[in-house]
Amino acid sequence: MQKIMIGLAVAFTAAAITTSASADDRPATPAERAEIGSILRANGYTSWRRIEFDRDDRKFEVDDARHANGGVYDIDIRGGNIIKRERE
Repeated sequence: MQKIMIGLAVAFTAAAITTSASADDRPATPAERAEIGSILRANGYTSWRRIEFDRDDRKFEVDDARHANGGVYDIDIRGGNIIKRERE
């Protein structure tokens, strides 16, 4: 019984940590999505999956942005500029 209780405590702690980390992100607003989309298209990206704003780092995070060269990247944007591009 004690092992089960310890296991549950560990699971709840892990869930709380995961939830608090993702709580710092919020979905982009429609206006932000349009602006980020313009930045991505101007840099050769043709599609992307999700755009979120990271409140802690004050940047937009774009998942699975497909470039015209065929590569798929995770992109970070701050101040209208791509600041990081990581190939998937």
